[in-house]
Amino acid sequence: MSRLQLRDYQQRSIDMLYQWFRDNPTGNPCLVLPTGAGKSLIVAELCRDALQSWPETRILMLTHQAELIAQNAERMLQLWPNAPMGVYSASLRRRQLGHPITFAGIGSVRTRASQIGHVDLVLVDESHRISGRQEGSYRALIGDLTAINPSLRVIGLTATPYRLGQGYVTDGEHALFSELIEPVTTAELIDNGYLCPLRSKATETQYDLTGTRTRAGEYVQRDLQAAVGISLTNREAVEEIVRRAEGRQSWLVFCAGVEHASQVAEYLRDLGVSAEAVTGKTPAAQRREALSDFQAGRITALTNCDVLTTGFDHPGIDLIALMRPTLSPGLYIQMVGRGLRISPAKQSCLVLDFAGNISRHGPVTNVVTPRPPGQGGGPPPAKECPECAELVHTSVMVCPECGHQWESAERRYTLASDDIMGREPLRMELSGWSWKVHTGRRSGSRMLLVTYYGADLSSRPVREYITLGYGGWAGQKAARTMAGIVNHSLSDPSMLRKMVGDDGGPDLDRVVEIMEQHATAPSAIEYQIDGKFHRVIDRMWGIDDIQEAQ
Repeated sequence: MSRLQLRDYQQRSIDMLYQWFRDNPTGNPCLVLPTGAGKSLIVAELCRDALQSWPETRILMLTHQAELIAQNAERMLQLWPNAPMGVYSASLRRRQLGHPITFAGIGSVRTRASQIGHVDLVLVDESHRISGRQEGSYRALIGDLTAINPSLRVIGLTATPYRLGQGYVTDGEHALFSELIEPVTTAELIDNGYLCPLRSKATETQYDLTGTRTRAGEYVQRDLQAAVGISLTNREAVEEIVRRAEGRQSWLVFCAGVEHASQVAEYLRDLGVSAEAVTGKTPAAQRREALSDFQAGRITALTNCDVLTTGFDHPGIDLIALMRPTLSPGLYIQMVGRGLRISPAKQSCLVLDFAGNISRHGPVTNVVTPRPPGQGGGPPPAKECPECAELVHTSVMVCPECGHQWESAERRYTLASDDIMGREPLRMELSGWSWKVHTGRRSGSRMLLVTYYGADLSSRPVREYITLGYGGWAGQKAARTMAGIVNHSLSDPSMLRKMVGDDGGPDLDRVVEIMEQHATAPSAIEYQIDGKFHRVIDRMWGIDDIQEAQ
């Protein structure tokens, strides 16, 4: 049996993890991978490589859901049929400890650190569930295991590296994770054919959330149930789903409660659509049958409440209806992420949002991330500039150091061209650029920072980080980027050509000096907003600029 082959970005993920550990003798990284990127295969290869390179290594793979435990363990055996592994999960009726690799459910092993014993590496799937406040089952178990082995390291894996009320999983004094590693984006996976593009249509029907209270960063469940429980609105939404389905074959509907899911399924059946509801109250056998029928195409629509956001993958899903309003960007991404899997039978997945989630959180490539609330007492509340790490008062909207502009907490995304992917490039005419060496606040790594200034003085500068001299894929990509810039902007490209190769060790300060003194800036750029950062996709030099450079 031939061994599974990793995709380029999957191997890149492992390479970046190893590099991070070489650069950081303490701390824990969190690997951020989009839904559908194949986390289970990356975990399997990481375990195989670690055990074959260091046979004494002991690894514990944790997650919260039986389906994820089984999926990760199965992929391990597909990659390495003789893997020395065990599974400990009450839900799966398996209690195997003492193996070099253990796949376990956190609920089953929470109090069993003494039985698990010495562990070198803990991997946590869906690691955004780990609290940043030294509380909860994960933190308790990891604390007990660290007492046994103070050199224990943890790797998190998630598509959504943030928690409501706590911000990013790296935020806060007691955060378990030190840094995010993001080897690939959703946009890159779609461009390379690994994921299916999403489409969205602005819906005529919308839930009215006026008066719906919030608690701990999410809608109060009782108020939410009242807001979505209006029969007329639900009927109109279901009629719109059927009308807009456009021949799509596999519909997944996210609802806000058990009664809501049952009601929506009933309305779908009234309109002649085969539909079933799956909730936490659905008996296990009935739930398995409904999922099997849905995956086999025997039913068209599956409505659910809080059970199919993780651990459920059906590539054929080609329509997602959001009838569950949420303030959680993580839940939003998990819901729409169910439609990203590729299948020969579909060209795209249509997202119909009746709950205002897209306008609330933004496109999936640029989600608005909640920041942790300010703490009362002590020194005045402060925030860190994401561009230059300057600490300023939370009320400051323009960084005095670099000019970064914060957006209002009330920011709402306007659905342009019905594009949930946020993929339309933006163009900015330039008045100039500047170059400097940027040092990562946590890692201490040095890189180039190019700031592009718009001809319209009111426009926000676009910043591009170029990791020249890095190893692996990041360094190779930076070298190609710099080579293109040098060839267009310098009258004598040989001044820098030897310094931008991918053999490492360029003098970044000298690069900045040459670019500042001798290079001609582009007349315009095209860029996309990629999460917290800008991604420059094209630089344009006008005819006069080109002639001057030559």
